[in-house]
Amino acid sequence: GTPVLSTSEATSEAIAGADLIVAGSPIIGFRLPSEQMREGIRANPGPAPRPPDLSHPPLRSWLESLPRGQGRGAAFETKVRGPFGNATSAISKALEGAGYRPLGKPQGFVVKGRYGPLRAGEVERAREWGAELARLMA
Repeated sequence: GTPVLSTSEATSEAIAGADLIVAGSPIIGFRLPSEQMREGIRANPGPAPRPPDLSHPPLRSWLESLPRGQGRGAAFETKVRGPFGNATSAISKALEGAGYRPLGKPQGFVVKGRYGPLRAGEVERAREWGAELARLMA
């Protein structure tokens, strides 16, 4: 199978020689979250059935330290319904800047409430997108 890693697990050593990196993040404040934004959420998560998992480094920091690669890259975001912000362009730009050529169209998946889970049908869309990425890599 394909390894799925958090930003704390996706170390330089773990991703060295990767053929494909699929990176994603929630949109917070209409963009890719910063550590400062995450600290605000940590201090005041707001109403939610379950608070977000903030135990791993933010994707923004991870992307800033991403070592050069020669594989492909794909980006996704999770968001509330509507055209509120965009994280995929920043993710795609960072991946490409590190040498990962874009693969497929970036995707946005809609969550219920502030922190999820994914809305009905979104898991299926994510699986279809993953299958498309696999076909493009074949």
